[in-house]
Amino acid sequence: MAWNEWDRLKARAAERQSAGMQLNRLPPEGGGGSYGDLTASQTELARLGSNAFDLFQRLWGEGRVASPSSSRAAADLKAQGFDLGGGLAHVAQRWDEQLGSVRDACAHISHHMRVTKKIHQDDEEYIRGQLSSIASLDRGFDERVGAPGARNEVYGGKKDEDAEDGGR
Repeated sequence: MAWNEWDRLKARAAERQSAGMQLNRLPPEGGGGSYGDLTASQTELARLGSNAFDLFQRLWGEGRVASPSSSRAAADLKAQGFDLGGGLAHVAQRWDEQLGSVRDACAHISHHMRVTKKIHQDDEEYIRGQLSSIASLDRGFDERVGAPGARNEVYGGKKDEDAEDGGR
């Protein structure tokens, strides 16, 4: 292949390359997509935790089906002098170890989702309480609630002004 032909092929390939494709680099300054806030509702957190717990339960019942029979078969093959028995025993042991790891991960996810749900629920209640008290305070300073200089009814009903003034 001649050098000129190689240059032509590279130029043609560069012309066909998509301008939107960028690998291994950041988008140019001022460009790029915008990313929203990460949000998760209480319902979504509960569903994740529930699914992880269900998987944890199912793995114990359904994931161990082959393990006991494999272990018995491995012992039987070893007793008969087959080298395959040792390999099968190793596979059965590794299966149990990996199954335990996956079950542990499911339990961790389930627990984490329950804790996360509880923490965020407490945070939401605290924030809601803070905001409602701020809203009451704002209404107290809002001049549109009553005439300037008049008692603001946000802080209670009208009081008998004669009783306050001593009947003057």
